[in-house]
Amino acid sequence: MKRLNICLITLKFPPDSQDGEARVFRAYYDYLKSQGHNVKVITGKWQKKIKDPNIIQLKLITKRFLWIPQFNYKVALFLIKNKLNFDIIHGNGPKGTFPIILANQKKFISTIHDLGPFETSFHKIPLAKFFLKFIAKKSTYITTVSEFVKTELKYFIPQINSNIIFNFYNGIDSRFKPYPNEAIKIREELNIDGPVILYIGRIASYKGVEDIIRAFRIAKEEIPDLNLVIGGLPDYSMEKSYHQWKNSFKDIKFIGFISDDEIPFYYTMGDIFITYSYASEGFGLTPLEAIACGTPVICSSIMVFREILQDSAIFVPPKNSKLLAKEIVKLLKDKELREGLIKKSQIYIQKYRWDVIGNKLENLYYQFQKLNH
Repeated sequence: MKRLNICLITLKFPPDSQDGEARVFRAYYDYLKSQGHNVKVITGKWQKKIKDPNIIQLKLITKRFLWIPQFNYKVALFLIKNKLNFDIIHGNGPKGTFPIILANQKKFISTIHDLGPFETSFHKIPLAKFFLKFIAKKSTYITTVSEFVKTELKYFIPQINSNIIFNFYNGIDSRFKPYPNEAIKIREELNIDGPVILYIGRIASYKGVEDIIRAFRIAKEEIPDLNLVIGGLPDYSMEKSYHQWKNSFKDIKFIGFISDDEIPFYYTMGDIFITYSYASEGFGLTPLEAIACGTPVICSSIMVFREILQDSAIFVPPKNSKLLAKEIVKLLKDKELREGLIKKSQIYIQKYRWDVIGNKLENLYYQFQKLNH
């Protein structure tokens, strides 16, 4: 097959950021490069320089929404100068796709990870629904990360032709496996003795982190040596709450940013991984990664988590800290239940491998190219 010239546009990109949507595009990049394609990534620079000449990081003012005009303008300018060199231009979510439209590019692919602006009222970006609709209608092809998102997309934006929407589940790369020795070292570094419940992800209002903290407090009454480790950074709306938690809850380990290399070690360290969102999720990558590292998962019972995890996790209705605490205690005290869940889920997650998913994406790219020639 012909080698393609591909441009991936994403606001954030690992290892500079561990945002879940960014990690999906990192996996796309790695797979497409491994297949011999010429791939460029256009992204922002947030914390660290990525030493890869194919990854172009744009300098941005990273506070609040000041990055929006900068990112859109700089990406659009790049595409105007270089668009004839690309067979495929693929935007990551509305933030990665809108600059493509500004550049007057008529044919492009967009990935929509979730329909958050339609589901909840916590989104602070003005006109978020409008931009998502606008991008969806302008896209040549749309990829989603779950059947749930695909169904929501057709429901909330019925004008879209169903034939242009393709669902590709996210995957787990080979780095995610148990690392017992490294996990022991992290426990020692954090001075942890006793069972660990773990959350890794963005600290956003819909993620239910405050509910996890409440459940930890309740469960700790029955398991006094219980520990809670929280990894990830807050978005702008949660910065104040996050700093209040750090000041108030000295028995909780707030790790902040976790490097790409260390994330599997932290997953392995946990006795239970918890993700407890109540809305705005399009997939559920972190619980699958935790499972791959041999850690059982408790998560909220929202529809998309049930689709992705099926019977490989314990489900708890969202916003119910007491019931969450009950399930934490139950799972920690029942070794047979814990081991059975791990064994079952290890077999199940084999379907979520990037080589399988990347091949499907690659075939869509070839289909796109034929359509536009």
